[in-house]
Amino acid sequence: KQPSVRLTPTTMLYSGRSQDGSHILKSARYLQQELPVRIAHRIKGFRSLPFIIGCNPTILHVHELYIRAFQKLSDFPPIQARGEEARYCALLRQLLEDHKDVVTLLAEGLRECRRHIQDDSLLRPFLDKTLTSRLGMRMLAAHHLALHEDKPDFVGIICTRLSPKKLIEKWVDFARGSIGASVGWHRATMESHLDTPYNVPDIVVTIANNDIDLVIRISDRGGGIPHDLLDKVTEYHFTTAEASAQDPRLGGGPFRNLMDPAHSGQPGPMHGFGFGLPTSRAYAEYLGGSLCLQSLQGVGTDVYLRLRHIDGKAESFRI
Repeated sequence: KQPSVRLTPTTMLYSGRSQDGSHILKSARYLQQELPVRIAHRIKGFRSLPFIIGCNPTILHVHELYIRAFQKLSDFPPIQARGEEARYCALLRQLLEDHKDVVTLLAEGLRECRRHIQDDSLLRPFLDKTLTSRLGMRMLAAHHLALHEDKPDFVGIICTRLSPKKLIEKWVDFARGSIGASVGWHRATMESHLDTPYNVPDIVVTIANNDIDLVIRISDRGGGIPHDLLDKVTEYHFTTAEASAQDPRLGGGPFRNLMDPAHSGQPGPMHGFGFGLPTSRAYAEYLGGSLCLQSLQGVGTDVYLRLRHIDGKAESFRI
């Protein structure tokens, strides 16, 4: 029943530096108190799942990951000196590695027992809380580890001179280089131009900045979303990938590697789980922003991502 103590990014920024290095020990002691509490809350969430879901082997595996993490963190001795803090950092790195596939495992496990779920609304609060809590814990752990690094323009994981344009360009390059990974970033645009695959319209990203927040608009010409599906696309496990994969025009040419992970030389597909948009929505809201869609059926879709500034001038979110 102990509540978690969430920090604002401003607190993380201004408490992340000290001449004598005392901020490192202070951060470690905060994590030592906070992480077991947050993990205990998630274990309680897993134990509150309907029996048929909680017994799914994949979901049970994730549940056990959380239990083991709680035990390891709870058994760690009080951090009094830098030597103990260094060992705590090693434990954090191990746990970050152990839990790196949790989102994919949750998606797989819930898809396996989906037919037993009569009311999808029962799962949304569990998934929203589990995914955002995981994000918060990973951010806090990564921030503490990064406090040991002396990187220009960074305090922990917080970049003090962030360029949204450069960040977006980085991931645009990643998406271009990973088109064969069957991740599905471009799927709607590609599928709506199957008859003219070498004359595909651009996906356009627009950045708008103001005193309170940052808004990023991503616009495609992928044919839009049917009106009867628009309210469903941010629901967990809703996907149109399975139906579109049956189109015979996707069987060869430039689409072979896009839709078939067996020929991509990359990990399997992430599209088709029905987790991308709802997870992005939950993350955006957790970070004090929002994710909204506007679609013009027959033309394309605009996605608006709004994120708050963390300069301390306005009310901030907590991690």
